[in-house]
Amino acid sequence: MKYPKGIVKHQTNEKNVIYGNRGMRLEQDLNLTNEYYRENDIAYIYKKPTPIKVTKVDYPSRKSAIIKEALFEMPSTTDYNGIYQGKYIDFEAKETTHKTAFPLANIHHHQIEHMRHILEHRGICFLIVRFTVLNQTYLLPGEDLFSFLETAQRKSVPLSYFMEKGYLIRDKIKPRVDYLQVIDQIYGGVKPCKKEMENKA
Repeated sequence: MKYPKGIVKHQTNEKNVIYGNRGMRLEQDLNLTNEYYRENDIAYIYKKPTPIKVTKVDYPSRKSAIIKEALFEMPSTTDYNGIYQGKYIDFEAKETTHKTAFPLANIHHHQIEHMRHILEHRGICFLIVRFTVLNQTYLLPGEDLFSFLETAQRKSVPLSYFMEKGYLIRDKIKPRVDYLQVIDQIYGGVKPCKKEMENKA
């Protein structure tokens, strides 16, 4: 069966998931996904605001103000964090136009260190990368990201590594980028929340 623009299936190993055409940028897709999770009481995950310091403001009228100048107050950490069934979730999301690899220069050193601390404290940490030209989005667990960083002498993570160690995320209408389905697949389902336990009783 053919849908508008086609539905593509990609199978590289047992962990990969089917994906489809993507018409929005990754950040927009993730924001809509997280909104869906919250509205359906599945998880509470938010995009972190970038800390800025306002240095110049213009007041064209008493009821309005326009920020003219602002500075980044401190380095940001990762893009998203929150809670899912009793577990802390923290992840970075990136897009790349490269076809064969994801440049590590796209992730700052302080972000890498932040992710390392999350893993040390037993949080769930991962990287979501969208290869825009290939129309593919992968979730790479933090453990596999650091395994690569500690053993490989490269300035980029090859696509083949995402295909081997990562999970190709299913593209759906609601939610758009269902990364929690992948988290369940990796960890075998996390501890049920109190509300779910009460519903089963």
